[in-house]
Amino acid sequence: MSVSAAAPVSPSASYAARRLDRALRTSTLHEDATTRERARSRADRWRQVLAGIASGSLTIGSRTPVADLPAWVTPEVVTGGFATGSAAAGGPLLPYEEEAARLAGVPATRSDLFAHFLTEDGLAHLWSLLDSGHYDVRVPEEAALPTVAWLVRAEDFDAAAELVTAIRPFADRLRFLPRPADRPSAGAGAVYRRTVGEAGAALARRRPNAAVEAQREALTVWAPFEDELLAHRLAAASGRPDPCWHADGASLLARYEALAAAHTRCTKHRDPKSNAAVLRRALEEELAGRAPAPRLTGLLRTVVTSMVAKRGAPGSPEHTRLRRLQADQAALPAHHALAALVLRRLSRLDQDSGTADVDAPLAPVTEREALETGLPVGAAVPPAIGKPVRAALSAPLEELVKRGVVVSAEVLAELVPQLVAAVTAGQYADEPLRNLMAGTYRAFRGRRSLLLLNLQHQVRIEELPWLRSVSAHRSTDPGAHDQAEEAVRRLGELAVSAFPATVLPNPLVRELSQLGRQAELGTPFVEELAADIFMGTFSPKFLVAARIAADLLEGSLYERYYGIDYAGLRAMAVAQAAETALRGRPSRSAEQFAELCAERAGSKGRSWRPAVNGTVIEQAQILTTHNLATLVSRVRIAPPAGWAALARDCFDTVCRLVNRTAGTPTPSAVKDAAYAWRQMLFHLSLCEEAERVAVLAWIEADSTRRTPLVRARLAPALAGLRLVAAGASFGPDGTAEHGRARRLLGWSADGHWMRAIEAPKHNHTATHRT
Repeated sequence: MSVSAAAPVSPSASYAARRLDRALRTSTLHEDATTRERARSRADRWRQVLAGIASGSLTIGSRTPVADLPAWVTPEVVTGGFATGSAAAGGPLLPYEEEAARLAGVPATRSDLFAHFLTEDGLAHLWSLLDSGHYDVRVPEEAALPTVAWLVRAEDFDAAAELVTAIRPFADRLRFLPRPADRPSAGAGAVYRRTVGEAGAALARRRPNAAVEAQREALTVWAPFEDELLAHRLAAASGRPDPCWHADGASLLARYEALAAAHTRCTKHRDPKSNAAVLRRALEEELAGRAPAPRLTGLLRTVVTSMVAKRGAPGSPEHTRLRRLQADQAALPAHHALAALVLRRLSRLDQDSGTADVDAPLAPVTEREALETGLPVGAAVPPAIGKPVRAALSAPLEELVKRGVVVSAEVLAELVPQLVAAVTAGQYADEPLRNLMAGTYRAFRGRRSLLLLNLQHQVRIEELPWLRSVSAHRSTDPGAHDQAEEAVRRLGELAVSAFPATVLPNPLVRELSQLGRQAELGTPFVEELAADIFMGTFSPKFLVAARIAADLLEGSLYERYYGIDYAGLRAMAVAQAAETALRGRPSRSAEQFAELCAERAGSKGRSWRPAVNGTVIEQAQILTTHNLATLVSRVRIAPPAGWAALARDCFDTVCRLVNRTAGTPTPSAVKDAAYAWRQMLFHLSLCEEAERVAVLAWIEADSTRRTPLVRARLAPALAGLRLVAAGASFGPDGTAEHGRARRLLGWSADGHWMRAIEAPKHNHTATHRT
């Protein structure tokens, strides 16, 4: 079978049409005006996509999707990797560009601005920005003109001229000028998830909770008033009513009208069947000189009896105790009021970066603040208010993981560019250039990925013309390589240690690849491929990664469990390397490796079904260990907790994932559990023999304490693990012991066996671990 012989795939416009339809419905039907406006903006972009596909000006699936723009131009990209046809650095002039044109005395066009900043005055302004650091690069193109200025000052006129020649054709459309800033850009080593300003914006969106405020009104206004009505009624029932009973009653009814007009959140008192309404109606009848109707009299008797039985008579010890507790509850400060206080504290900090101290903004209310705001002294800030503030903590990545700011490998991937920017910029000796390159890298990592076909790779930062123009000014100090190697090891260990059951997400893989190239470690980090656009083959680095796994895992529990012939795989990799050497250029694909993956998956060729493609992709992940072997062998990570602890963590994650759906588990839940299981097997395989035996025994014991649901669904997988650990193996179909033992995989083209296992009846999960 030759997987490369299949016809090229073209993305369908139907996906874009569906997204447009969804955006249009949201833009008209959603109750929130801001959400409707965002949906209208999305709809406009999807219209651009469809118009571009129809006209042929867009080639979806290409590295150069816009007909007249080179690959290095940052495209505007919407969900799914579809380019809209616009450039992220294009569009109308921004206010700072208009102001720059006014100050320079030139027409407010990008072409005139571009020409001005190549003059002596323009270059001088750019040199001032470079030295002060008072600029901000939001999209990579905004670093182009400062790079020209730096090259001129460094007297590298040839490189400056070459850069100007490369970008001048787009000077009328793209902004190549950075934005002015009040302070230098964030230090290259600063790592935080949100800026203080972003945390403040989240707090500013907090509004009074209607349900909570209605309950507060019920406890502070209507419950006391209802008690007065009841006490007034009980006085009449005592047989010795106060001479002022009628006057007090009239006062109560008048006060009700005033309270109802002033306090409108709680409406229960308006319900004719409510206790308060029955008491009021009876009182109104009596004050009017009419005897209450028999039905009302019966209701009144029932209401009074039930109220006294439930809470006691007003003034009684039990009633007083209850109302005191309710008053204390009602006196708790509202979340939106505490959010406003924390927002005021944050306003004193730098809004454009994180903060090293998140405890001070979240401290209890002080005496002075209580006087200013009316909040009670010592009131604590609740976790819901503290969460966005803690996300602004600026600290080492390890500390952010420890403090729960980084909660997943995906969140870790969001922060890593800040660290990688520092390492990448560290290659340049000149400080202004170093800061400019750090800003460029951070902006570049904000570039959204394109949908790509035919094994094309995303644009790399080295392809930016202004990056190429300063490549000769990188430091030759070997310390730069050492710094990159230390960074990739640190990140690899952190990702595997903190999230041992999670495969490395693609954004993190890209950052590790960047560091690996800088450190010259020969690290073939591989991405997780999308099953819906899988082309049926793999790039050559997948086979290189599989060979690294073979050298590490041949003869291991991992190899036996998945039935891998690592010796044969190594021979395949050697043959590909020899063929590449003979040709003098690398292959575009690893066809033999793709055929092996398809054979192991039981696939007969490339399919249009994502589930079938997923089975092939999963086999590639199994053979390569999806970057784990590369991290161990080439990067030489050594998780501090040890491999046994990581294996236990993985099994715990598997159990939690399996327990998450009480009904039929979704395919994604099964896939995530199987991937965590694979990570567990890798960690187990790196344990010493005694450690591995101990972990396997722990898994057996721990599984018995899980819920009946988890035990039932994992029983075949555990039987399979037990079988392989004892030296036996699965049959060709991945089963043994007449189907009682099964190999746990994530993808299945014909329905996964785990989804067919029903939850046991009378599943009292509360008495078991999940």
